[in-house]
Amino acid sequence: MIVLGLIDSKPSAAAIVKDGEILAAVAEERLCRMKMADGMPRQAIREVLQISGVTAAQIDLVSVAQNVKMFYPEPKPWKGWFEDGEKTSSKKLFDALGDKFAPWFGQYPIAWRTHHRLKGFLARNRLDLLPTLLKEEYGIIAPVQFYDHHLAHAASAFFTSGYAESLVITLDGGGDGRSGSVYWGENGSLTQLASVSSFNSLGNFYSYITELCGFKAEKHEGKITGLAATGDPVFADIFRSFIGYEHPGKIMYKQPMYMRSALEKITEALPASWKKEDMAASVQLVTEEIGTQFAQYWLKKTGAKNIALAGGVFGNVRLNQCIFELPQVEQIFIHPAMDDSGLSVGGALLAFAEHCDTPPSALSRRLPNVYLGGQFSDEDVERAMLEAQLKGVRFNDVQANIARLLADGHVVARVNERMEYGPRALGNRTIMYQTTDPSVNDWLNERLNRTEFMPFAPATLIDFAEDCYIGIKGALNPARFMTITFTCTPEMIAQSPGVVHVDNTARPQIVDDETSPDFYKILHAYHALTGIPSLINTSFNMHGEPIVYTPGDALRSFQAGQLDFLAIGDWIISHPTRTDLTEKLYTETKE
Repeated sequence: MIVLGLIDSKPSAAAIVKDGEILAAVAEERLCRMKMADGMPRQAIREVLQISGVTAAQIDLVSVAQNVKMFYPEPKPWKGWFEDGEKTSSKKLFDALGDKFAPWFGQYPIAWRTHHRLKGFLARNRLDLLPTLLKEEYGIIAPVQFYDHHLAHAASAFFTSGYAESLVITLDGGGDGRSGSVYWGENGSLTQLASVSSFNSLGNFYSYITELCGFKAEKHEGKITGLAATGDPVFADIFRSFIGYEHPGKIMYKQPMYMRSALEKITEALPASWKKEDMAASVQLVTEEIGTQFAQYWLKKTGAKNIALAGGVFGNVRLNQCIFELPQVEQIFIHPAMDDSGLSVGGALLAFAEHCDTPPSALSRRLPNVYLGGQFSDEDVERAMLEAQLKGVRFNDVQANIARLLADGHVVARVNERMEYGPRALGNRTIMYQTTDPSVNDWLNERLNRTEFMPFAPATLIDFAEDCYIGIKGALNPARFMTITFTCTPEMIAQSPGVVHVDNTARPQIVDDETSPDFYKILHAYHALTGIPSLINTSFNMHGEPIVYTPGDALRSFQAGQLDFLAIGDWIISHPTRTDLTEKLYTETKE
């Protein structure tokens, strides 16, 4: 059975699942080059078909992982929740009505359901327009089935966890009238235990603080997570007066508010002057309190030892660590694409589980890796270098030569084989550097035109994981995908200060030779040269741009970012402005 999975939310994405195996998964933003692209994943559909070798006629079912949404036939950039420029008139009208009336409707379940029925009415044409577009544009005539947003999130987490049974929790800003859900996963099926309405959204509350701190809501929340460790949670009590955990097993707003009314109410409650560092620390603390209390209740209620998570809130790697450290948890898994792009995979796996003849016990499979995007040929690389008027040196053992350049203190960007699925760069679209320089966060981000408060993440050889991180057992699986932080050991703090946050945590990618064989070779060779088992791994992109996808994308970002070397496939290219590096590449490295 072949399922095409789609999500036309932000970031929109497409995936192909065949007999329960994920053959391809790509976010539209990587192709259209618009950060967090919203709307139909037009290019991503073609890309996953090409990658998987599946034709339109072979598709048995199309899964769309959200019931209610405004229809955008073309992708458009996501500029932030409170930005109106790219919204349709219907969407602007709905947001204006919601801004005015939703805070009061949210206090009454019947009124809140009516609010979402209105949204469904305004978005009703999507149910017909989306299948029509698939037929006319791609020749896809397979039945189209729409699934609940949070059920698809839950499916993405459970069916890729490899757990026979698990508690499954989803939390995000909102989708299909909910901002969270609780499921019990067992024997290939998901049973709903509870849900959180979109009115009581923990994700939205975090976004309100993101906006008040001068960043873009539903876009820059990661900056707040990083900034939190540098401030004091002096406003935690104020924030607790707006939202909290309520026994038994609920997340509730204590005051009616939504969108701009929420910004106004929070602003009124704050003192005249405040520091964004303290705001970040306060919302992070409250989020950790609510998230862990919510998870702990359902862990105790179900007796679960395994927990699987998905939804944008679980992009918060510190919260994930707090949940993992709960005494009830033995194993944790966070779906690598915990944001809405993961719904393309979750919806496809959900459809397969519903319609296939596979034994239920075989439906939950450990995700082997996330290299599910497209790759490039030697000819693609040579053509891109010719167009960029750049020359490179080709090596038989490129990994060893990359390691030598890194050991010599150079910044090396890397593009190799298939693109990663999800928001993290995991070695195939990555920038690498030594972890020994505590000032690297400042000067390398300046080169990349980025403003970040969390240090760069380390990629660490699995052989040394327990030497570097405390209590990592039980979370090695999600750590392969850089979705959780750990407290660092004294050895790691002393050895790799460039990747350790001020709270002595780090967000590693644990690299093994099964999941990431080529990246493992680089780290292994680097360790042999330096005795250090970790490298900086940050995504290969300039500020405001998606992670690079093609060789052409890579060459443009390489030159703009003023990086030392680019390793692309088996080629290594020195930056054109650095004649000293070009000489080094041709003399020392080619030996």
